[in-house]
Amino acid sequence: MRIALALARRGLGNVWPNPAVGCIVIKDGVIVGRGWTQPGGRPHAETEALARAGEASVGATAYITLEPCCHQGETPPCTDALIAGGVSRVVAAAYDPDPRVAGKGIAKLRDSGIQTLVGVCESDALELNAGFISRVTQARPLVHLKMASTLDGKIATSRGESKWITGCQARRRVHAMRAEVDAVLVGIGTALIDNPKLTCRLAGMENLSPVRIVLDPRLELPLTSELANSSKNIPTWLITGLGVDARRLFSLQALDIEVIQITSDENGHVDLQKMLSALAKYGITRLLIEGGSEIASAFLRLGLVDRISWFRAATIMGGDGISAVAGYGLSELKDIQNFQHASVERIGNDLLETYLQPT
Repeated sequence: MRIALALARRGLGNVWPNPAVGCIVIKDGVIVGRGWTQPGGRPHAETEALARAGEASVGATAYITLEPCCHQGETPPCTDALIAGGVSRVVAAAYDPDPRVAGKGIAKLRDSGIQTLVGVCESDALELNAGFISRVTQARPLVHLKMASTLDGKIATSRGESKWITGCQARRRVHAMRAEVDAVLVGIGTALIDNPKLTCRLAGMENLSPVRIVLDPRLELPLTSELANSSKNIPTWLITGLGVDARRLFSLQALDIEVIQITSDENGHVDLQKMLSALAKYGITRLLIEGGSEIASAFLRLGLVDRISWFRAATIMGGDGISAVAGYGLSELKDIQNFQHASVERIGNDLLETYLQPT
């Protein structure tokens, strides 16, 4: 199953709205077929593995990281493929929470005479597809906040200078993170100041860049920006409010930029919960937030952050620097947000600390 999970990870970031699934087919102790969900979400892992196994799948055991689907979508049900392939046993890591499946896939296999077992490496499988599960059960993508700061929590000098707080090894890790998410989001402030590309620029992984999203309430993104200039090649979306300038909207759409209009409050702030719901409807399962202190504050204030990756450089900036998280009206300790510490890793001369929302 751990081999199947490793295969499944290959699909992270490029199979949405589907889950990233891995499958291996074993007969007489030998792997005769293997597969993982392909870009765009199809073919599915089981179909790929069975095709490679061929006639060797008869009487074999299939190890699958998620319960096989049993409904007709853009591809036939994987349960039918497993039955037709003649496998005698299926081991699944976890049940699929999608209401169209949710135990029905396993039941169909059992009804056909195939032995089944569910729950092997279950926690690893659920963690792997935490984004898919969030989209299905909460109607929003998993929100992953990335921050890079000094030891005293500063992300830029008082004049806004921020390149570079952390070292090159940490920055490469961020590029690897981008390759495993469906979309990366920044605010218009970051887009204007840094003019970022928000792509994955690791050698050999350039085609794994995520959808780039800018939270841009007044459509201020320059048509000459890096994001706009590359929008015909890399999906670029803008989240804005209602009633924006029609000519500006047309100019951006002419560059193949997807403009998503969301209800705003009286201060012009886009409703983030409605934005996440809209992204889920578009199929996004894993969203990486790379914005500045205001964006971090906005998501944290509403309790919308599921996990944090905090890169800390071994430097001190002092009180004149810009804090990683802007103030959001906290006055009592009882209202403080708590996260569970998950891991810490040294990357060059920096530390990467990972925190999860308590369950």
